[in-house]
Amino acid sequence: MEIINLEGTEESPKIILDKENSIFEISGRSLPEDAAEFYKPVLEWLESYGQSPNSETLFTFKLEYFNTASSKLILDILSKLEDVTGTKISWYYHEDDEDMSEAGTEFADLVDVPFEFKTY
Repeated sequence: MEIINLEGTEESPKIILDKENSIFEISGRSLPEDAAEFYKPVLEWLESYGQSPNSETLFTFKLEYFNTASSKLILDILSKLEDVTGTKISWYYHEDDEDMSEAGTEFADLVDVPFEFKTY
């Protein structure tokens, strides 16, 4: 499977999706101009990955900030991960960032995937 490896910018998160090395991570800031277009390859990759996933998938979110448009796409990503057996989410947030902690809790309530919350 092709690896997605996007460097983060001020507007878009760093994204690594690497099945072979079991690295699944979205980190940084997410406020791309067109969130749907930006996340489209990620959703397509996950759709493909879901056909023959690793036995365990630990997906890491380490976001500092995301806008409303991104939050919908993050929910779409989490919804895709619901269908992938053996998936766990690691939701990282800065220990002083209540908003990011609450966002993770809200996402965890909306999808049927185990969440682990970690501070840094």
